[in-house]
Amino acid sequence: MPANRQPRTMDNSYYDWSPIISRPPLRWPNGSRVAIAAVVNLEYIELEPPAGSHVPPSAVRRGPYPAMADLHETSPHEYGNRVGVFRVMDVLDRHGIKGTAALDAAVAERAPYIVREAQRRGWEFIGHCVVYNRMITEKMSEADEREYIRQSLAAVTEATGKPARGWSGVDYGESSRTVRLLAEQGVEYVCDWPNDEQPYRMKVPTGSMVSLPPFLDLDDSYTLRGRSVPTQRWCQMIVDAFDRLYQDGARSGRLLVLNLHPWIVGQPYRIKALDDALRHIMSHGEVWAATGGEIVDWYLKQTPDGPNGALAATS
Repeated sequence: MPANRQPRTMDNSYYDWSPIISRPPLRWPNGSRVAIAAVVNLEYIELEPPAGSHVPPSAVRRGPYPAMADLHETSPHEYGNRVGVFRVMDVLDRHGIKGTAALDAAVAERAPYIVREAQRRGWEFIGHCVVYNRMITEKMSEADEREYIRQSLAAVTEATGKPARGWSGVDYGESSRTVRLLAEQGVEYVCDWPNDEQPYRMKVPTGSMVSLPPFLDLDDSYTLRGRSVPTQRWCQMIVDAFDRLYQDGARSGRLLVLNLHPWIVGQPYRIKALDDALRHIMSHGEVWAATGGEIVDWYLKQTPDGPNGALAATS
């Protein structure tokens, strides 16, 4: 029964039970109520995945892919890298938002022009995957997953000249080992756990880890593609979510991690919805637009003590 839940009982060992009303107030820079991070997924999809690949649910539409080539599924992803990403960049520029680019190894190696444009804008780059249609799964051995992560991170470092501090997995895909393995390889934060409205520390045996929880229902892939929510309704969902976060953030700061895919939201008939939503958000005075790394740095200064920082107050 939920009423019998023990205070620190959770379904995994990475974090403790922590109701938000029991935490000390979280304060963002300059008294901001809401911190917003735009995670822009830069992905490449293979026409025919190698045998044994675990293809993410968002790539398995209604057609033949991945059993055979499907241009209706694979070609739009390339549209994102050829056209859509530049629309997304223009919109973020317009509203003074630096993106956090979840960069897969294939794009890092094949599309240096995207990396250059993002660098010119001061974006942060984080790890994502080897290639979009091959996601992490529990069926991997630990050695295979460790190598997968190593390859993904090495490609980001090679392309950008800086190691990736963060990680956002394809379709939020992780195994039970992923957080631990990411921390072992120097990753400091992860954007895969949609279970909160504030950052929180995760417990790992080596290194350190902070979770920046994304809003799953506001992810354009999950909502526009997966659930076929109308584009204007998606825009209103973002606005409504922000308005409530802004209200609650007067007491304790809130976090809005918005996951964007240029091949989806960069379409000419969808980009206005993103523009409108961000215009509404950034018209409010007490909003901090930041990269994932900037948010983590500030959060750690706010919660310097103990393995879970402010979450220690939940015991």
